[in-house]
Amino acid sequence: MNGYAGKILNLDLNNRKITTIPTSKYEQWVGGHGMGSAIFFDLVKDKTIDGFDPANVVTLMTSPLSGTLVPAASGRTEVQGIGVQSYPIGWFTRSNFGGRFSTMLKFAGWDGIVIEGKADKPVWIDIRNGDVKIRDCTPLSLWGKDTWECQETIWDYVAGSGEYGDWIKTGANGERTTQRSAVLAIGPAGENLSRMACLIHDASNGSGQGGFGAVWGSKRLKAISVIGTGSIRVNNPKALIEARLWQKKNYAFNFDNLKKRWQSTEFQSPPIPITLYRLGRPLTGQRPQACVGCHSGCRGRYEDGVGNESTCFTSLFYLYAKTLDIQREACDLLNRYGLNAAEMFWGELYLGDLYRSGVLGPGKEIDCPLNFKNYGDLEFAERLVKAIAYRNDGRGNTHQFGDDLAEGFVRAAEKWGRLAGDKGDLKTGRLMFPHWGLPRHKEARSQLDWAYGTILGDRDINEHDFDQLRIDPSTAKRYKFKPYAPAEEVVKIYTDKMEPFQGDMLMLDFSTENMYSEHIAKLVTWHRYYTRFWKQSTQFCDWRWPDFLNLYGPGKVGSTGIAEPKFLNAVTGKNFTFLDGIELGRKIWNLDHAVWTLQGRHRDMVHFADYFYTKRSFTLDGQPEYMPGRKNGRWTYIKTLGRHFDKDRFEEFKTRFYKLQGWDTATGYPNRGTLESLGLGYVADELEKNGRIGKKR
Repeated sequence: MNGYAGKILNLDLNNRKITTIPTSKYEQWVGGHGMGSAIFFDLVKDKTIDGFDPANVVTLMTSPLSGTLVPAASGRTEVQGIGVQSYPIGWFTRSNFGGRFSTMLKFAGWDGIVIEGKADKPVWIDIRNGDVKIRDCTPLSLWGKDTWECQETIWDYVAGSGEYGDWIKTGANGERTTQRSAVLAIGPAGENLSRMACLIHDASNGSGQGGFGAVWGSKRLKAISVIGTGSIRVNNPKALIEARLWQKKNYAFNFDNLKKRWQSTEFQSPPIPITLYRLGRPLTGQRPQACVGCHSGCRGRYEDGVGNESTCFTSLFYLYAKTLDIQREACDLLNRYGLNAAEMFWGELYLGDLYRSGVLGPGKEIDCPLNFKNYGDLEFAERLVKAIAYRNDGRGNTHQFGDDLAEGFVRAAEKWGRLAGDKGDLKTGRLMFPHWGLPRHKEARSQLDWAYGTILGDRDINEHDFDQLRIDPSTAKRYKFKPYAPAEEVVKIYTDKMEPFQGDMLMLDFSTENMYSEHIAKLVTWHRYYTRFWKQSTQFCDWRWPDFLNLYGPGKVGSTGIAEPKFLNAVTGKNFTFLDGIELGRKIWNLDHAVWTLQGRHRDMVHFADYFYTKRSFTLDGQPEYMPGRKNGRWTYIKTLGRHFDKDRFEEFKTRFYKLQGWDTATGYPNRGTLESLGLGYVADELEKNGRIGKKR
């Protein structure tokens, strides 16, 4: 099995039993998300259980590309299981993180980890090649430590005495390495079952969505440490190296021919930190840092060590801190205590709004122990983080405020009576958590692929495949320069690659008139299939793939469609086409949807928060957004802000989408014929047994 270690580690925490699952049993799914979904479906007999139930199974899966030379595809880990963050149901969901964990797991001889049950006391997992032990936390006093302290303690325990860079003996047979173990840990937020708790690896590689930190906390699992000295068998090393050189020669950033103006999602991106601290950079020294094998060091490490590796929402948290240094220190608090940055970002702004309205504060309608006169200071951010992590007042004293917020901001608002009535905070838009109780990310009423992909799935998709369609024209309009290419040219480049719907340019018409069309249903369909396989199963990095529009490519055409199978086949020896991946992505998408259906999903549940249908879209900085669209019969970049969804027309869109998937349009349930055509007859059997199979129409 080229690209594979050949076995998956199965941890039964109930009985402290360690077994293996042959990877070959699930090889048809290739890796990552596909394997994780299939394993979950097999092992979790009752899909309706809560995420905190000990019977919940959590998987950590690599891919055959992990630990290889495939650019921006060798350092990611896919996490799956029933989550606890979404509302009102904790859906079977996914998360993902980068760094070096998946590579080290492969070097240790494992393609993934399956976690079952609940330990009788706090434990951590010690993996050293094939030697795996479930250890109590007490001897190292791990339970109660923050994520960084936990990792450092485990590093010292595994490495023993000596300086960093010394040889470490990892096994009974004398295997040695100079590397520190890769550790994935929870902080106090996870230990105290905060629904927005994360898994943290190294400084700021976070498995953020889903609340998996709390799921681990409920299983009394503090950390997994892995160190390996093995290697990965590649089918054709020469072809792999040639593929990487081909990508670099034809598509990569070129210092001698600078064409790039703005941070891009394509392969052309240079190695430069993209930390978003107030859209600036700390003035101290910095250098880029990358996941294993990646060509693009998108994370920063700083001379003073503050805010290392933080990006995106983590670095945006505490946006209105009094100084840049305070904002940087605040993002470290999230990493150390293990809290989801996106929920904390929007949640903190929500609390401020309630305070200014006079309903939140000491002794107010919502009794809050925080002193908003100190807002902007580090002390305020630290107290808020600790209140949620420890379910108290942020100073170690019992307080309902922290306990409420640890349940998530939407559940807290519901408990405070803020969701009921025509002036409820999800109706007015004061609480910007528009889908499944999860916070806003992009302005989804502008970026339709993001909106529909999220509400039709299980979580904020956080997939940037079409982000450049917004970033480039919006930036060009703002700073008065020409976009990379005219709208029609860009749309053609993109849609020509979107098998099996290639050639339908209206898939990327983001005009208001086209918002609910079958063309947009095709866009969302293709996106669900592409990302389920090429992004989340083979684990090409979301920020670096797909490579659609590329200023360095021939005719500005990127490598997507050619590159992905070229790399996969070089590693595995498979004869996989790009379309094969899309079709397997369709199968995985249907399997996931079947799990949600078993959990209770019905078409009637699939709707946005009320304010999406009544309030106009906007950005925090007030800047307009532009995307490709047709106006008066011609392609141009159109303004996409200032509009809202129409509830009835969204229902029409759902019908078109369900029909395109081969699902029952009245219920959203999968049809037997569709599932059987995908080789998922056993899934149809379980749905039918539970009365949730679609009817033939």
